[in-house]
Amino acid sequence: MIALILIALLFLVSLVGLILSKNLIRKVMSLNMLNSAVIILFIFFGALKGTHAPILVTGETDIVDPIPQALMLTAIVVGICITALALAFIYRLYDRYGTTDLKEIERQVHLDEQ
Repeated sequence: MIALILIALLFLVSLVGLILSKNLIRKVMSLNMLNSAVIILFIFFGALKGTHAPILVTGETDIVDPIPQALMLTAIVVGICITALALAFIYRLYDRYGTTDLKEIERQVHLDEQ
């Protein structure tokens, strides 16, 4: 039960950081934490069923399902790629506008349009 509370707390803290932060780098960090919370949740629920690893086990029926773990490895790789791409976009925005503050970038974009 305590594990679910900690996972929910990590999820909520990262969601609040994603919503309330004006700094784009902090938003990416919060998005990365949100991804980690979901991955931990899936691995936690995937490990509840069995007790033994499914590696060269003969005659054992109480094994852990390896599918959620394999899917979460894929999710980790996709999360790293999304983080790298988002940071590259933020770097380009910083080069162009000189800030990572979302409100300031929006203000400068509106000034450029006029």
